[in-house]
Amino acid sequence: MDAVDAQPLEGTRGRILEELAVAPRTARDLARKIGIQESAARGHLGRMEERGLVTPTFRREGVGRPRKRYALTPLGQEVFPKKYDLILDALVDELLSREGEGYVSALFAEAAERMGRAVAKEIPPGGTAEERSRGLVAALNRLGFRSSLERTPDGQIRIVRTNCVFRRSALSHPYLLCEVFDKHLTETLLGEAGVDLEGSIGQGGLRCTHLIQLA
Repeated sequence: MDAVDAQPLEGTRGRILEELAVAPRTARDLARKIGIQESAARGHLGRMEERGLVTPTFRREGVGRPRKRYALTPLGQEVFPKKYDLILDALVDELLSREGEGYVSALFAEAAERMGRAVAKEIPPGGTAEERSRGLVAALNRLGFRSSLERTPDGQIRIVRTNCVFRRSALSHPYLLCEVFDKHLTETLLGEAGVDLEGSIGQGGLRCTHLIQLA
């Protein structure tokens, strides 16, 4: 998300976010809590509002104009660390112990295809091999992957990702996340094509690479 800093909970703005996670506050309240000038707090809040992290709310307290308090937006709440991977890993381990790898692999493949069909609607149909691959790259980037398109010396197409949205779980279960889910997701997004996984972050690499065999 462009609106969120890479390290959003550091520095003054991080402290502001942490205070607003407790309750909505005025610029004056935040200035006192953090130990900065009220004008500085207003400046930080203004820039954070522009980026969609906070929103002003108004509440009347007695006589006079309503007081302006700032609250976190859903995007602002997303900057706090999430541990979805812990839940996913626990579920995968439980399924593996109960049903076995074959069942879980089929489940992951079906989930990838379902997700891929929904996202594939954003990719324009038809076009050349390169146009379809560029549509795939754009769709993957909307999912949070940092993807790019490469041409190999012999003219083939390679999709390169330098970020994996499943990184932690992929390190725990590389076969299921990389060779099953990710591969099926890529194939479903691309349409009628073969996909060869050349390397992945989950398998210890610095990037994920898929060689695309377009019809």
